[in-house]
Amino acid sequence: MSGYRRVLANLACKWFRVKRREDGQGTTEYAILVGVLVVIAIIAITVFRPKLQELWDAIAEGINSL
Repeated sequence: MSGYRRVLANLACKWFRVKRREDGQGTTEYAILVGVLVVIAIIAITVFRPKLQELWDAIAEGINSL
C-alpha cells in the first residue's frame, strides 16, 4: 500500500472512531435528559398530590353521576 493510501486509510479510521464517540455522547445526553424529566415529574406529583387527588375524585364523581 502506498504512503498516500495508508494516510487516507488511517484518517478514515480515525474519523469513524470520532463519529462513533459522538453518537454515544448524544445517547448519553438523551438519557440524562429523560432522567431529569422523570425526577421533575416525580417531584411535581409529590408536591401536587392533594390537588391531583381532588381533581381525580371530582372526575370520578362526575362519571359516577352519569
